[in-house]
Amino acid sequence: MTGGTDAHPARWWHALADGRIQCDLCPRDCQLHPGQRGACFVRQHQDGRMVLTTWGRSSGFCIDPIEKKPLHHFYPGSSVLSFGTAGCNLTCKCCQNWDISRARDMDRLMDSATPEAIASAAVRHGADSVAYTYNDPVIFAEYALDTAEACRARGIRNVAVTAGYLHAEPARAFFSRMDAANVDLKSFSDDFYRSQCGGRLQPVLDVLSYLHHDTACWLEITTLLIPGLNDRPDEIRALSQWIAQALSPDIPLHFTAFHPDWRLRDRPNTPLATLQGARQLAREAGLQHVYLGNVRDPEGGVTHCPHCAQTLIRRDGYTIQDYALTADGTCPHCQTPLAGRFGAQLGHAGQAFGARRIPIRLQS
Repeated sequence: MTGGTDAHPARWWHALADGRIQCDLCPRDCQLHPGQRGACFVRQHQDGRMVLTTWGRSSGFCIDPIEKKPLHHFYPGSSVLSFGTAGCNLTCKCCQNWDISRARDMDRLMDSATPEAIASAAVRHGADSVAYTYNDPVIFAEYALDTAEACRARGIRNVAVTAGYLHAEPARAFFSRMDAANVDLKSFSDDFYRSQCGGRLQPVLDVLSYLHHDTACWLEITTLLIPGLNDRPDEIRALSQWIAQALSPDIPLHFTAFHPDWRLRDRPNTPLATLQGARQLAREAGLQHVYLGNVRDPEGGVTHCPHCAQTLIRRDGYTIQDYALTADGTCPHCQTPLAGRFGAQLGHAGQAFGARRIPIRLQS
């Protein structure tokens, strides 16, 4: 293994007159006494400055299909090296990665690697991209940015899987290094964000708007539907209309199924009918690409041409069964370009990676 285990200087903070420092990374604006950690647990006041305590340390590395992120319009069929660290700046009761996101520093961080080692591993394993995921990468932004630089130097793309809960200045720095992002829009209700996640809705909407209108980063959105909390038809309709009107009808929206976990074990699994109904509402609101996740539903994984409605990509879970796009990402029937990022070949070396998930160990 290669890696750094010392605290790493952090960005986005300022000193306060009373000896504390304030973190300026996210809207929590944590004000920290010496030795104190932020709500994310990984950013700490140390010797009059802010440090990142998880630089160079990870909860593990896997090679995944890009569809697992989920990204359906970003080089379909390709493979991605995925990793995360520990901690999170939200406190979602529904968290389905809680053993990582609620981990405390070294509790889970058994793997270590420099950015250069991660980039080299991606090349060695034939991964087209590196994904910053599992917990929220914005809290280890310095490590993610250093790794993204190393990946770009090796021709590897960068993917963020995030809740998008950060301030404008760090958002500009962070997403300038990302080629794609899947942002978890947890609800279209500020009450939900406050009661279920310990956050607010508007900062996430601001980040989504910035991503779509002011960056070259490809954007897809995921909403986990939780029975009785954020699955009302009026909220689904409002969320979908906002995406279609404030962003674009071309943006893929993924509705995914909840299963009882962390602090929401009293809720049932999301019924398939709820997901299918949400997909219908989103399409009626004008969204052209709406997908279903965490369930088996043949139609919920199909990509249609927005102009002629022909099937362009058919998926079974994370596996691509049929792929009809031309080399430049257009419909072969009517020549309409499909929104997204597509290459001359499907997947790596012309083959889809498929549903495999391969844990790996980074070599020194």
